[in-house]
Amino acid sequence: MRAITYDQHGEAAQVLRLSEQPSPVAPAAGQVRVRVLSRPVHPGDLAGVQGFPGASLQPFATPRIPGLEGMGVVETVGEGVRDLRPGQRVAFFPVPGAWSELVTAPADLVVPVPEGVSDDTAALMLVNPLTLLMLLRAVEDARHGQAGPVVQTAAGSSVGRLVAAAALRHDVPLVNLVRSATGAKTLRQRFPALPTISTADADWRTQVRDATGGRGAQVVLDAVGGSLTGELAGLLDDGGTLITYGQLGSGSTPLESVALTARDLTVRGVSIGRWMTRTPGERAEDVAFAADLAASAPELFEVAARYDLADFAKAVDHARRPGKSGTVLLTSPSS
Repeated sequence: MRAITYDQHGEAAQVLRLSEQPSPVAPAAGQVRVRVLSRPVHPGDLAGVQGFPGASLQPFATPRIPGLEGMGVVETVGEGVRDLRPGQRVAFFPVPGAWSELVTAPADLVVPVPEGVSDDTAALMLVNPLTLLMLLRAVEDARHGQAGPVVQTAAGSSVGRLVAAAALRHDVPLVNLVRSATGAKTLRQRFPALPTISTADADWRTQVRDATGGRGAQVVLDAVGGSLTGELAGLLDDGGTLITYGQLGSGSTPLESVALTARDLTVRGVSIGRWMTRTPGERAEDVAFAADLAASAPELFEVAARYDLADFAKAVDHARRPGKSGTVLLTSPSS
C-alpha cells in the first residue's frame, strides 16, 4: 500500500516521503480494517512530524506514518464487531497512520458516516467538532458562570469558524481576531453579528478593548501562541484565563513578562490528545454531536483543496498558506 512516512522528526518538507509499506494485518477481535479515501492535513499532524519540544532527532527504528483522522470504507471486520460491516462508509479518530491507504483500528474508534454526508465532510467530521467541544467546556469552566467577553485568535480557521457558530448559538459575546484585512472582511461576511478585527491594523489592541466594553476579555482562546502570547495576556481583564490550544505562530513570550501573579491570570492548555481520557459514554455523546453537526451544517466543514497522496508536498505547502480558507485533504482511490 502507499503511505506517507518519515524516519525522524524534522521539517515536513524535508523528512516526509511517499513509500510502499506492507498492508496492515487482518483485524483481530474488536477491530476493523478500513481503506482510507480521504484524510485532513491538520496543524497538529505537521507538529507531530516536526517533533514537540524535547523530541529526539535520532532516526526511528521503523518508519512512522502521520495522521489520526480520516474517512474510508470498511474492508473487513474482526470477530465480535456487530455495528460495522464491509462496504460501509466510516470516519475514524484517533487512529495512527491515517496518511496511508489502509488502517486497522479498534471498532469503537470507527464511526458510521450519516446518510447524505459527503466524503469531504466525513473526512473532517471528528477532530474539529471534538476540539470545539473541549474548548467550549474549557471556556465554561473559565467563566465561572459569568457572561464576560471571549476573544479568539485564528478565527478564520476551521475550528475558529466552529467556535464562532457556537458563540452565536449560545449567545457568547465573542470577538474574532484574524491576521489580515482580507481575512477580516471574509469573516465579517460569514458572521456579521460578531466583531472581527485584523491584527494587521496598528490599533487592533484598542479595537479589542472597545469591542470588549473597555474592561478586557474574560477568556482568550488562542491557537497562535508564540510571540503573540504576551499581547493576548494584555487583552485579559484581571482574573482572566488564556486558553491555548495551538502553536501556529513563531517566537516566544517569557511567562514572567505576562504578570500572571499580579493580575491573577490563568494559562490553560487544551489538547485534542486528551479527548480519550473521557469515559466511553462521554465520548459516544461527543461523537453523536459531531455526526449531527456534519449532517446539519456541512458548510462549517470547508475544504480548501484536495491532493492525491503522491502530491503530499503540495498539500503540506497549501495547508500552511496564510489566509487559507478550509482544510486541505489528502485523497486516495477507492481501489
